[in-house]
Amino acid sequence: MKFAHLIEINDPLNPLIEPLSREQLWRGLVLRAEQPKMFVPWLDECSILSHSTASMERRLRYGDTVIEDRVTFLPRLHVHYHVPQQNDIPASDLNVTIEEPQPGLLFVRFEYDDNNNDEGTADAFYNEFRRSAYQESDIDTVRMIRQMAAAGTLDAPAA
Repeated sequence: MKFAHLIEINDPLNPLIEPLSREQLWRGLVLRAEQPKMFVPWLDECSILSHSTASMERRLRYGDTVIEDRVTFLPRLHVHYHVPQQNDIPASDLNVTIEEPQPGLLFVRFEYDDNNNDEGTADAFYNEFRRSAYQESDIDTVRMIRQMAAAGTLDAPAA
């Protein structure tokens, strides 16, 4: 299943939405990778196995399920999550890209790919549920980033 959606970050026509800077948005996206429990309440544990400015490897535990992934960073532009195939978990990718078609007009594009192109009838219902869950999770991520920015949490430099 491949799925992509775009979230508008700054809306110059809506004065009720406090604009975020590209730096604040980037710092929030990095925090999502480094401290995922802040963004995923059902995550039981995250261990950082290795970390550099360009990438990190993590071990995530959801109950009895353990997933290892690799996160790579293209600073202030792109975060890529790659889950290699492991046990019963198929390989998958998530690309998170900051887009700025005009100065200050920010969007975040989320692109999911589970490397499975089989869109059978049985999968269609499940995939629609997953699309909805991914989109809600991404909206929650942006909401958390906005809250952190308003609290001044994103004013310190990030990796």
